[in-house]
Amino acid sequence: MSGGDQLDFEIRPNPAPVSAADRAALLANPGFGRVFTDHMVTVRYADGKGWYDARVEARAPIPMDPASAVLHYAQEIFEGMKAYRAVDGGVTLFRPEANAARLAASARRMAMPELPAQAFLDSLHRLVEIDREWIPDGEDGSLYLRPFMFASEVFLGVRPANEYLYCVIASPVGAYFSGGVKPVTVWVSPDYTRAAPGGTGAAKCGGNYAASLVAQAEAIEAGCDQVVFLDAVERRFVDELGGMNVFFVYSDNTVVTPPLNGSILPGITRESVLTLAAEAGHRVEERPVSFADWQADAASGRLREVFACGTAAVITPIGEVRFPDGQFAIGGGGAGEVTMALRQQLVDLQRGKVADPHGWVHRLL
Repeated sequence: MSGGDQLDFEIRPNPAPVSAADRAALLANPGFGRVFTDHMVTVRYADGKGWYDARVEARAPIPMDPASAVLHYAQEIFEGMKAYRAVDGGVTLFRPEANAARLAASARRMAMPELPAQAFLDSLHRLVEIDREWIPDGEDGSLYLRPFMFASEVFLGVRPANEYLYCVIASPVGAYFSGGVKPVTVWVSPDYTRAAPGGTGAAKCGGNYAASLVAQAEAIEAGCDQVVFLDAVERRFVDELGGMNVFFVYSDNTVVTPPLNGSILPGITRESVLTLAAEAGHRVEERPVSFADWQADAASGRLREVFACGTAAVITPIGEVRFPDGQFAIGGGGAGEVTMALRQQLVDLQRGKVADPHGWVHRLL
């Protein structure tokens, strides 16, 4: 195998794939992250050898020694993206080069080797090509792709590992939130923060999500769909949701999102929304938004809409905010016009329904 930018993938078709009838039954209502395709990608890395043994093979459990470094020191990163069935029957990805770049940035932060961008793109192509029949139909349906990498070296010691395993698995999915696109209710965590400046907030690593789970459980107990985190320094400014970035739409046609400050994940959907909103004629700003201003501006009517965005949820309106001392609605609690227009434009781009002036859509098949 090559240790350079391009890898030669050995294709080992699953000898016992799911039958067409069983697959159709699973695709009728896949939910999110519960159903998986027949195959996966694996690529190994070793210091002094580079990337090697690239395969597309039957999805199966990964053998792991109990002293594998990831289990003790949490060197692990991942990405999330979707393959879409285009209107002409083809298959597309949305800005996969940006996912490749973010995976490399996460690897640098976590002291892990960087997978070359071309190898990353090839791994997605090979998996989608062999499992394309698993892509659901319909506007909410897509094939969620989960590239991930972890320290596989067997050792106990606090240092970067010398061996890693990169994998890609695929899951046919429907809408992220049950019930489709509708305003969600969010909980502002008073006690927990997601990440701090200088930490791993800008890396897409499992530890960030593990740290958010207790706050997400608190949100569910409060009858909310998602948690919102405030900054770790002053506990004043909005950072992001448990797994999504957040945007504010004001009555003066301004669209605002918190700036990337080292503790916020640089979302690819976030970056796309900034571009699309500017092209739609909005004044776009990246600036801090305090929770106090969020509440006051919602009460005065100056704040018209708030929405969350990410690969899984696309763009989702936020209708109500709850916190220990009370709650408030935004714009009457409904889905805002700007939110839904941006969502429709993004979905149409991803599925090849409209022109793509930015070259964001990557044609796979």
